[in-house]
Amino acid sequence: MASIPGMGNLLKQAQDMQARMAKIQEELAHKTVEGSAGGGMVQVTVNGQFNLTAVKIEPSVISVEEKGMLEDLLLAAVNDGMRKAREMASAEMAKLTGGFKIPGLMP
Repeated sequence: MASIPGMGNLLKQAQDMQARMAKIQEELAHKTVEGSAGGGMVQVTVNGQFNLTAVKIEPSVISVEEKGMLEDLLLAAVNDGMRKAREMASAEMAKLTGGFKIPGLMP
């Protein structure tokens, strides 16, 4: 069975990239972004692994009468935070891939 020239080097490069991706994923767990809505009345913190890590709500928007508005603000703040987390994760992965988009690598 003949070996394919350069296959060992290609395998080594793939393993190196996999190790660097794992390191970036680990680092993203410690990086956060803030999302907000209502001029900062609702703020959330999301890490680079898309986990919601904190929620802050200004007391003035907490009332039974304004429940619907608070729910809308919370939803908007979380969506803002998740968008920013995706952008941060994409930017970190772009450092690894040189900006080349690899399908399935990141959302």
